[in-house]
Amino acid sequence: MSDPGSAPWLLALEQRSRQQGSAIGAQDLVGHWQLVDLWDRQARPQTAQARLLRGLRAQLTIETGAGTTASPGQCPPQAALALRNSVSVGAVDLSFEGPGWLQGRRPLLRFHFEALQLRLGRWRLWHQRLPAPSERGEPFFALIGTGRDQQGRWLLARGRGGGLARWRCS
Repeated sequence: MSDPGSAPWLLALEQRSRQQGSAIGAQDLVGHWQLVDLWDRQARPQTAQARLLRGLRAQLTIETGAGTTASPGQCPPQAALALRNSVSVGAVDLSFEGPGWLQGRRPLLRFHFEALQLRLGRWRLWHQRLPAPSERGEPFFALIGTGRDQQGRWLLARGRGGGLARWRCS
Protein backbone atom coordinates (compact mmCIF):
# COMPACT_ATOMS: atom_id res chain seq x y z
CA MET A 1 0.00 0.00 0.00
CA SER A 2 1.08 3.63 -0.48
CA ASP A 3 2.45 5.98 2.14
CA PRO A 4 -0.04 6.90 4.90
CA GLY A 5 -1.65 10.22 4.04
CA SER A 6 -1.23 9.87 0.27
CA ALA A 7 -4.34 9.88 -1.93
CA PRO A 8 -4.03 6.16 -2.88
CA TRP A 9 -3.64 5.18 0.80
CA LEU A 10 -6.62 7.31 1.89
CA LEU A 11 -8.89 6.05 -0.88
CA ALA A 12 -7.87 2.40 -0.33
CA LEU A 13 -8.62 2.73 3.39
CA GLU A 14 -11.97 4.31 2.59
CA GLN A 15 -12.84 1.56 0.09
CA ARG A 16 -12.03 -1.11 2.67
CA SER A 17 -14.18 0.74 5.22
CA ARG A 18 -17.10 0.85 2.78
CA GLN A 19 -16.83 -2.86 2.05
CA GLN A 20 -16.02 -4.24 5.50
CA GLY A 21 -16.91 -1.45 7.90
CA SER A 22 -14.34 0.37 9.98
CA ALA A 23 -15.12 -1.39 13.28
CA ILE A 24 -14.82 1.98 15.03
CA GLY A 25 -16.76 2.09 18.28
CA ALA A 26 -17.65 4.94 20.61
CA GLN A 27 -14.69 4.10 22.84
CA ASP A 28 -12.35 4.80 19.90
CA LEU A 29 -13.74 8.34 19.51
CA VAL A 30 -13.49 9.65 23.07
CA GLY A 31 -10.86 12.37 23.29
CA HIS A 32 -9.75 15.85 22.29
CA TRP A 33 -9.02 15.68 18.56
CA GLN A 34 -6.85 18.34 16.89
CA LEU A 35 -7.33 18.84 13.16
CA VAL A 36 -4.22 17.84 11.21
CA ASP A 37 -5.04 17.44 7.50
CA LEU A 38 -7.87 18.12 5.04
CA TRP A 39 -8.48 16.71 1.57
CA ASP A 40 -11.22 17.36 -0.99
CA ARG A 41 -13.60 14.72 -2.45
CA GLN A 42 -10.82 13.31 -4.67
CA ALA A 43 -8.30 13.21 -1.78
CA ARG A 44 -6.35 16.23 -3.02
CA PRO A 45 -4.70 18.05 -0.09
CA GLN A 46 -6.39 21.26 1.08
CA THR A 47 -3.23 22.69 2.61
CA ALA A 48 -4.29 26.33 3.01
CA GLN A 49 -7.58 25.47 4.72
CA ALA A 50 -5.89 22.95 7.01
CA ARG A 51 -3.17 25.46 7.94
CA LEU A 52 -5.81 28.11 8.74
CA LEU A 53 -7.84 25.73 10.92
CA ARG A 54 -4.72 24.48 12.72
CA GLY A 55 -3.81 28.13 13.38
CA LEU A 56 -7.28 28.58 14.90
CA ARG A 57 -6.66 25.46 17.02
CA ALA A 58 -9.65 23.63 15.50
CA GLN A 59 -10.63 20.87 17.88
CA LEU A 60 -13.31 18.19 18.01
CA THR A 61 -13.96 16.98 21.55
CA ILE A 62 -15.96 13.78 21.94
CA GLU A 63 -17.14 12.55 25.32
CA THR A 64 -19.53 9.85 26.46
CA GLY A 65 -23.03 10.80 27.53
CA ALA A 66 -24.33 14.32 27.98
CA GLY A 67 -21.08 16.05 28.80
CA THR A 68 -19.68 13.36 31.09
CA THR A 69 -16.17 12.16 30.47
CA ALA A 70 -15.30 8.47 30.70
CA SER A 71 -12.14 6.62 29.91
CA PRO A 72 -12.24 4.99 26.46
CA GLY A 73 -12.48 1.46 27.92
CA GLN A 74 -15.65 2.34 29.86
CA CYS A 75 -17.77 3.42 26.91
CA PRO A 76 -20.20 0.89 25.41
CA PRO A 77 -20.04 0.71 21.57
CA GLN A 78 -23.44 2.35 20.93
CA ALA A 79 -23.41 4.89 23.77
CA ALA A 80 -24.69 8.42 23.32
CA LEU A 81 -21.90 10.92 22.73
CA ALA A 82 -21.44 14.62 23.41
CA LEU A 83 -19.57 16.61 20.73
CA ARG A 84 -17.92 20.01 20.90
CA ASN A 85 -16.45 21.51 17.73
CA SER A 86 -14.39 24.62 18.43
CA VAL A 87 -11.86 27.14 17.18
CA SER A 88 -9.81 29.46 19.38
CA VAL A 89 -7.78 32.64 19.09
CA GLY A 90 -5.87 33.30 22.27
CA ALA A 91 -8.34 33.02 25.16
CA VAL A 92 -11.37 33.49 22.87
CA ASP A 93 -13.15 30.24 22.05
CA LEU A 94 -16.10 29.74 19.67
CA SER A 95 -17.80 26.36 19.94
CA PHE A 96 -20.74 24.35 18.69
CA GLU A 97 -22.05 21.69 21.08
CA GLY A 98 -24.54 18.88 20.86
CA PRO A 99 -25.27 15.16 20.99
CA GLY A 100 -23.91 12.49 18.69
CA TRP A 101 -24.40 8.77 18.11
CA LEU A 102 -23.06 5.99 15.92
CA GLN A 103 -25.24 4.52 13.20
CA GLY A 104 -24.70 1.63 10.83
CA ARG A 105 -21.90 -0.81 10.11
CA ARG A 106 -19.36 1.63 8.70
CA PRO A 107 -20.38 3.50 11.03
CA LEU A 108 -21.55 7.07 10.63
CA LEU A 109 -21.01 9.48 13.49
CA ARG A 110 -24.32 11.35 13.37
CA PHE A 111 -24.71 14.56 15.36
CA HIS A 112 -26.40 17.90 15.56
CA PHE A 113 -25.46 21.04 17.39
CA GLU A 114 -27.88 22.45 19.94
CA ALA A 115 -25.85 25.44 21.11
CA LEU A 116 -23.30 27.97 19.91
CA GLN A 117 -21.23 29.77 22.49
CA LEU A 118 -18.44 32.29 22.76
CA ARG A 119 -16.11 32.15 25.76
CA LEU A 120 -13.26 34.28 27.01
CA GLY A 121 -11.25 31.98 29.23
CA ARG A 122 -13.65 30.65 31.87
CA TRP A 123 -16.31 33.28 31.17
CA ARG A 124 -19.17 32.61 28.80
CA LEU A 125 -19.76 35.81 26.85
CA TRP A 126 -22.57 34.60 24.63
CA HIS A 127 -24.77 31.51 24.32
CA GLN A 128 -27.31 30.80 21.59
CA ARG A 129 -29.61 27.78 21.33
CA LEU A 130 -29.72 26.43 17.78
CA PRO A 131 -32.79 25.01 16.02
CA ALA A 132 -32.88 21.28 15.39
CA PRO A 133 -31.93 20.43 11.80
CA SER A 134 -34.14 18.31 9.60
CA GLU A 135 -33.04 14.67 9.48
CA ARG A 136 -31.93 15.18 5.87
CA GLY A 137 -29.82 18.18 6.89
CA GLU A 138 -28.16 16.55 9.87
CA PRO A 139 -24.36 16.54 9.68
CA PHE A 140 -22.32 13.35 9.94
CA PHE A 141 -18.85 11.91 9.60
CA ALA A 142 -18.39 8.61 7.79
CA LEU A 143 -15.74 7.02 9.99
CA ILE A 144 -13.03 5.56 7.77
CA GLY A 145 -10.24 4.55 10.08
CA THR A 146 -8.43 5.04 13.32
CA GLY A 147 -5.07 3.90 14.52
CA ARG A 148 -1.89 4.70 16.34
CA ASP A 149 1.49 5.70 14.97
CA GLN A 150 4.65 7.36 16.32
CA GLN A 151 2.73 10.61 16.85
CA GLY A 152 -0.19 9.03 18.74
CA ARG A 153 -3.82 8.22 17.92
CA TRP A 154 -5.35 9.40 14.64
CA LEU A 155 -8.87 9.42 13.19
CA LEU A 156 -9.86 9.72 9.52
CA ALA A 157 -13.41 10.59 8.42
CA ARG A 158 -15.33 11.99 5.45
CA GLY A 159 -17.86 14.71 6.22
CA ARG A 160 -21.31 15.29 4.77
CA GLY A 161 -19.81 17.82 2.32
CA GLY A 162 -17.45 15.20 0.89
CA GLY A 163 -14.14 16.36 2.34
CA LEU A 164 -11.76 14.13 4.26
CA ALA A 165 -10.27 15.14 7.59
CA ARG A 166 -7.60 13.62 9.80
CA TRP A 167 -7.35 14.43 13.49
CA ARG A 168 -4.84 13.54 16.19
CA CYS A 169 -5.86 12.93 19.78
CA SER A 170 -4.09 15.28 22.17
